[in-house]
Amino acid sequence: MAAVNTRRVILGAFVGGVVWTAWTVAVNMGILESRYVAEGAAGHILKQPRYPLFVVYWMVTLFALSFIFSWLYASVRATRGAGPKTALALGVMLGFAIAFPENLVQAAWSPLPRTIPLWWMLDLWVGAILSTFVSAWIYKD
Repeated sequence: MAAVNTRRVILGAFVGGVVWTAWTVAVNMGILESRYVAEGAAGHILKQPRYPLFVVYWMVTLFALSFIFSWLYASVRATRGAGPKTALALGVMLGFAIAFPENLVQAAWSPLPRTIPLWWMLDLWVGAILSTFVSAWIYKD
């Protein structure tokens, strides 16, 4: 089994994090922003985050997840095979694990319209797939 190329993992994680950040900005500012304003006015969500630097924390989290996914792809390609099929399968599974359970709870129990947790789920799930796919494309042994 080949050793993991840490430099390529980091490069893939960085580019994957940039792609994921672009996707999350598109979802949250392009699709959900007007809904956030309406739900804040209705008292269903806070008008301002509890953490003033939440956006920074969120992006750091996405880059950290991108690193984890990139490292997992580099590790699993020896047994599952290198390439887009493995990256897609890994991205789908990891995305499901981080996105579906919590947003199912939100859709069932929060006063928010179900479209908001749906988009939160898609933000994480599609982002995980894109990040893993990009990381795999960049990774070389």
